[in-house]
Amino acid sequence: MLLRFLIKRILYGVLVLWGVVTVVFLLFNVLPGDPARMMLGQRADGASIEAINRDLGRDKPLFQQYLMYVNDLSPISFHDTDHPDNFLFLHADKYESFSELIHMGSKVIVFKTPYLRRSYQTKRRVSEVLMDALPGTTVLAVTAILFATFFGVILGIISAVRSHTLYDNMSLVLSVLGMSLPSFFSGIIIAWLFGYVWSDTTGLNMTGSLYTLDPFQGEILDLKNLILPALTLGIRPLAIITQLTRSSLLDVLSQDYIRTASAKGLSYYKVITRHALKNAMNPVMTAVSGWFASLMAGAIFVEIIFGWKGLGKEIVDSLDKYDFPVVMGCVLVVAVTFVIINMVVDILYGILDPRVRVR
Repeated sequence: MLLRFLIKRILYGVLVLWGVVTVVFLLFNVLPGDPARMMLGQRADGASIEAINRDLGRDKPLFQQYLMYVNDLSPISFHDTDHPDNFLFLHADKYESFSELIHMGSKVIVFKTPYLRRSYQTKRRVSEVLMDALPGTTVLAVTAILFATFFGVILGIISAVRSHTLYDNMSLVLSVLGMSLPSFFSGIIIAWLFGYVWSDTTGLNMTGSLYTLDPFQGEILDLKNLILPALTLGIRPLAIITQLTRSSLLDVLSQDYIRTASAKGLSYYKVITRHALKNAMNPVMTAVSGWFASLMAGAIFVEIIFGWKGLGKEIVDSLDKYDFPVVMGCVLVVAVTFVIINMVVDILYGILDPRVRVR
């Protein structure tokens, strides 16, 4: 039953990814705007535009373009080795590495690294662009979720232990406020207050990235710039984790085995830490895993406000230039991260709790 559950979850994740790839492709191939004109600028003429579109593969029917895109993304892909005019012709210089699995005459099935195309503007591989931008977003999302989880769990425990007190009521109000504030609004306020008005006291800047350029030392790590964007990005999950911890812990504290543990003479502290807390953390961990994936996608506005170099800033810059391969690559990376995290969580739950496998 476990193997069947694992296969089912993996297939579900693959289907979701295929759906995301399809939607992303259709979305960015029906949008108005001609990348060829953007690349040529004032030098654009009919012949040049046609030549560039042919080079980019945009002169082919939409369905053929879709097959080419899926074939490039898939680790196992189908190609032709004899006919360069075939739209699935194997271009050896296009893939970083590939290995032939099955060779049938001119047809070949290869195993390769997914190919995300090249940037329309810089001609760099999209994978290289993503490798430059991904670490910044990952560090920002990880820092934000660690901040939200640590303080959210602590504040939630205090609220549950002191339920229906002034502290608990204030925590509820602040949590609702935190969940209601959009990141782009709270980011502007936080950047203005801590990075401008009180900058002499805080020593923080309104904008900055993980690395700053020093004229003598080159790029140097500057963790100070991480504080404000991580705080902004972590406000909403902090509020949700606080309330989720509170409600889950209150529910566990009302169970019979908790009353039995208290009746046996265990201190209230031991009852909370040894019995109640570990059973109350399951829904919290589910929320944390989901929010981490969401923060990867939700960092766009925060990165723009604070000038943080990451996927969000790369997406906005590429949209402005109609550099669709870069935008599509960024969106797919976020989608893959989201699907993989949720798939891993589902599988772990299925391993730890057999009741989940029958769903």
